[in-house]
Order: sequence, then structure tokens, then C-alpha cells
Amino acid sequence: MEFLLLPVLGTSLWMLLVFIGIVIALLVLDLGVFHKTDHEIGVGESLRLSAFYITLGVLFSGFVWWQMEAEAAKLYLTAFVVEKTLAMDNVFVIALIFGYFAIPRQYQHRVLFWGILGVIVLRGIMIGLGATLVAQYGWILYIFAAFLIFTGIKMLVTDDQHLDISRNPVLRWMKRRMKVTEDLHGNAFFLRRPDPATGRLVTFATPLFLALVLIEIADLVFAVDSVPAVFAITTDPFIVYTSNIFAILGLRALYFALAAIIHRFHYLKYALAILLIFIGSKIFLADLMGWEKFPANWSLAITFALLTAGVLFSLWKTRPGR
Repeated sequence: MEFLLLPVLGTSLWMLLVFIGIVIALLVLDLGVFHKTDHEIGVGESLRLSAFYITLGVLFSGFVWWQMEAEAAKLYLTAFVVEKTLAMDNVFVIALIFGYFAIPRQYQHRVLFWGILGVIVLRGIMIGLGATLVAQYGWILYIFAAFLIFTGIKMLVTDDQHLDISRNPVLRWMKRRMKVTEDLHGNAFFLRRPDPATGRLVTFATPLFLALVLIEIADLVFAVDSVPAVFAITTDPFIVYTSNIFAILGLRALYFALAAIIHRFHYLKYALAILLIFIGSKIFLADLMGWEKFPANWSLAITFALLTAGVLFSLWKTRPGR
């Protein structure tokens, strides 16, 4: 059984297997129990599922504390909260994609479920690559930090821009290269039907598949911000990966809870911008103060304070009757 102690992602293999086992169990539970049949997910069900996934993500910090000490647990919680909050922008884009393709709510969960599977793999590749770069070239952390500061400043000074899905280059490429049906066909991503030109049976993609691809692309774009943000919090690849995946696992439930009220969190983007500037600045502040690293207690407290202020201010500014 010594192979279970082999180092993987900066920790023992058995810890990674425990995490993978939890993720697989959650995915099986999600598809086989919670959503055995396609149905429209209401706000109540969505909130309960969101609470369930957030609770699991927070409880996992206890496992990290048990195996990797309190400092690692604080870093995990900070990374988890940051990733969960950054997912808010992702929810907005997902809503735009579903709206563009007119995907009914009862089929949206299927797209998000398979999208999450893709995200788990893609984030793993990106984090593995990032961990390798950080291990070999420590100075790259300063590039990550500077990029986060730039991104945060850009979010503060630029207005929201309307996202035109129809002009997406990936969507245009798929429509040129693939046979695509005009309408949805239930929850199918593909179907076989006669080619109008030859009469032979060929495979057609449905708008549901196009929506899935665009959601995967959107996550890659958001990962450009979120992955460096977590590496700026901690360089431990196990904490980076687990905090990312636990935050993403609840994205489906979070989407159905927030899609209808996302406008209430319009001003949260400013708190996120300040948070990205803070996370990027930590590495420079630590060097300036002569610290080995920025204190985890401070990092967690400041993160919670900024996000709480952002949420409360947003809800106050967008309150009914204002």
C-alpha cells in the first residue's frame, strides 16, 4: 500500500484519490438521483443544491486542516471563496448563451452537467501546467500578480459591454464546418437524419451541443483570471485544484439560483475588481514587508470583508423601488 503515499499534486496519492472519489460520487448523485429526468429546476431546489455544494466545499477545508494543518485550510477557504465569487460572471455569460439558443430550462441542466465534466479536465490541465511553471520559474508568480492587478484596474474603469453571441468566432466556425439543426431535438446533442443534398443519413449537431461548446470556451476565458488568482493565494497544486473544482461543482445550482436575479449583483464587480488587485498585490506587499508570505489570516479576513461589502452594497443599490 506504499504507492498510496506517492507524491501527486504536491500531496499523497491517497488524498487525491479521496477527493476524486468525492467528486465522482457527487456527479453520480447529481445525474442518477437529483436529475434522473429532465425537469425545470426552480429557485427553491436550486438554493437547496447550492447550500449543499457550498457546505461540502467548506467541510472539505476540515479534511485539509486535518492532513495539512490550519494554514493550508485557511488558504483553501480563501481560494474557494474567491473562485465561487468569480463564478458569478460566468453565470451571467451562461445565461446569455442559453438565451441566444433559446434553451428551455428543463434541458439546461444537461448542458451544464457535461460542461462541468469538461471543466474538471480542462482546469486540471491548466493547473498542472501552472504548477509546473511556478515550480520551475518562481518569477512567473510576479507575472500572475501583475496580470491580476491589471485585470482588476480594467474592471474598475471600463463599463460593461454587451456580449454578442452571434459574432463569436467559434460559433461561426462550427456553423461553417458542421451540419447543425435549426431546432432543438429534446436533450440530444447529436442526431442522425437524411442529408438534404444526398439523402444519406448523416450526423447533425443540435443547438444544445453548440451551447455546450460555447460554455466550455467561456470557462477557459474565465480560467485565465481565476487560475492565476488562486496561484497568487497559494502555490500548493492540491489546494489550487480542489478549491477550483469544489467551487465549480456547485456552479449548476448557483446558475439556477442566480440567473433570474443576477441584476441584483451588478455592483459586485467592483468588489471583485478590488479583490483581484488585492490578491495580485499580496506578493509585492510580502516582499516589501520582508515576509515569507502574506499572512493567511489577513488574506481570508480581507477577502470576506471585500465580498460581503460588495454583496450588501449591490443589494442596497438595486433594492426594489429605488
